Amino acid sequence: MQKVMIVGGGVGGTTVLKLLSESEVFSIVCMADTNESAEGMLAAKERRIPTVTNWSMGLEWDLDIIFDTTGDPSVYKKIKRDMGEQTILIPGSVALIMTKLFEEKNRLISKLENTSAKMDLILNTTSEGMVVIDHEGFIIMFNDSAERASDTKREDVIGRHIKDFIPSTGLLRVMQTNQKEVNQEITLGNGMELITTRIPLVNADKEIIGAFAVFRNKMEAVQLAEQITDLKEIQTMLQAIIQSSDEAISVVDDQGRGLLINPAYTRITGLTKTQVIGKPASIDIYEGESMHMKVLQTKKPVRGVNMRVGPKHKEVIVNVAPIIVDGNLKGSVGVIHDVSEIQALTHELNRARQIIRTLQAKYSFDDIIGASEEMKLPIEQAKLSARTPATVLLRGESGTGKELFAHAIHNASDRKFNKFVRVNCAAISESLLESELFGYDEGAFTGASRGGKVGFFEEANQGSIFLDEIGELPANIQAKLLRVLQEKEIVRVGGTKPIPINVRVIAATNINLEQAIANGSFREDLYFRLNRMPIFIAPLRKRKEDLRELAEHLINKINQEYGRSIEGITAAAIHKMQIYNWPGNVRELENILGRAIIFMKLNETIIDIHHIPDFIEEIPLKQQEKLLMKPSGYVSGKPLSEIIDQYEAEIIQQAFHTHKGNKTLTAKALGISVRNLYYKMEKLKL
Repeated sequence: MQKVMIVGGGVGGTTVLKLLSESEVFSIVCMADTNESAEGMLAAKERRIPTVTNWSMGLEWDLDIIFDTTGDPSVYKKIKRDMGEQTILIPGSVALIMTKLFEEKNRLISKLENTSAKMDLILNTTSEGMVVIDHEGFIIMFNDSAERASDTKREDVIGRHIKDFIPSTGLLRVMQTNQKEVNQEITLGNGMELITTRIPLVNADKEIIGAFAVFRNKMEAVQLAEQITDLKEIQTMLQAIIQSSDEAISVVDDQGRGLLINPAYTRITGLTKTQVIGKPASIDIYEGESMHMKVLQTKKPVRGVNMRVGPKHKEVIVNVAPIIVDGNLKGSVGVIHDVSEIQALTHELNRARQIIRTLQAKYSFDDIIGASEEMKLPIEQAKLSARTPATVLLRGESGTGKELFAHAIHNASDRKFNKFVRVNCAAISESLLESELFGYDEGAFTGASRGGKVGFFEEANQGSIFLDEIGELPANIQAKLLRVLQEKEIVRVGGTKPIPINVRVIAATNINLEQAIANGSFREDLYFRLNRMPIFIAPLRKRKEDLRELAEHLINKINQEYGRSIEGITAAAIHKMQIYNWPGNVRELENILGRAIIFMKLNETIIDIHHIPDFIEEIPLKQQEKLLMKPSGYVSGKPLSEIIDQYEAEIIQQAFHTHKGNKTLTAKALGISVRNLYYKMEKLKL
């Protein structure tokens, strides 16, 4: 063996060490490097190879080869000067080339092994047995299926002559004649019978280099033939399946003559086999064209075609597809659906969708954010009310989270597993509101659905109903709602029979109900029924200490909606938002944060003060109130009513100016409904 010393324990020296360690030609007697902790030095110690910190010490061994991997020309010169005459010095550049050659060799070997493994995998997964011989007749391949088919182990046949394994083999004959032999019977030495196909192996120069045989156990082949023979039975089974199907099916041949119908077809169309089999495909059509004939002409399927069929003129939807075997059109098959059944299913589906859409309470008290004193009281009140069946009246400005409280109250009550129906009283037109709330009987009005309709109160039976914007209810609906609260029963529109219900009512409003009672727009007796458990939810301007917690919660929510990853908000941005009085409350805060996140750059992860827009309304609320309450003074000679009207007009005009002409915000700031605001504007000619 060649004695080798490696000088340099860096990457090059380590690579040479690993490569030569795998060789049986070289013996590494020494690894040299001034750094004992070098990678190559540590690798040498692991392999129990001597190490020195001075390469000259390694010259004591009778070295055959020295690898200089330091890359230092001065080291190379010194080694060359001091080494023995019989020693070969290999510089780092040559060592690098050797490394590349070794790596390429390993890569090619790995590639060859992978290719061979893939080939073995393919050959061993096929269901056919396979045996391959070389040009001298020795077996070189025997796959897993061959083992199973011949009941012989691979290791018992590889390397043996084919005659020793199969004395009557024809593979040698195939090599001599260069002719393929298909589906030949052969018997192994153990008496097992096979069906085989023999094929010669020819290289690119058309030289015969061997042969291979593909074979199957004769018993398996016989069973396969029997399965083919059983196609008649399979056909009979398919016909039985078609006959028992609830789907109406008809089949015609390539000429459009009836071949097969099932009982479901007779039930829907009213036509029997005698009337259809052997007759033209149009025999069942009362209104429309034959889809069977259209499919036979175009060879393309049709879907969802409406027509009327049979003597009963049944309205149906038809799907027809061509029957193509080996590229040839053999006929077409049609499936008929009864429209009345589809309509019934569609009605049930729509009904289910409506229930799912309205009967979900998504939030709990854990979703209500705020630790301020202004929020602790309403939360405690809401939790207390959840344990009772009492009617709850949620009061607060728009955007304060009244619906959130309603969800939480339902989910904390003993009705949480029953229905939760949400109704926005202001979003439904006055003409439809009564029928939506209380339902209607069949024939109650023009356009009413057959069988009538269940209202929201009936849907919410045994559960909870949330009536948002309760202050917008018209007078006639208020009277019916009062009856529901007092008598625990409803009467459908157009009906006379009272229907008992057990519903927990949660109402909400952002208007001043006491003022509405004074104006005559809200019933006092209904107010007392609703106001049994009032909960006042503070506006955001009165609980600004919750701003940071709310902002962080909303940022997480917006991140999920917009696919962003904003991590938080700075104290400066919070301070800027605390100056603002938030007339739109939490809803407006979410709007501002969402807008800021949309316009943030993708590499920004913290909302800072410059991301928060300059707010339009910067006048503190108390200053606004003082501005609104500034009197215009007493005018001599004018009656009190006229002075009050003039003062009221000035207040409304100032509020309009403050809110940039927004009637909704103006009405909210003044504590009146939008409807009342319009009335005053018309009265004061504003």
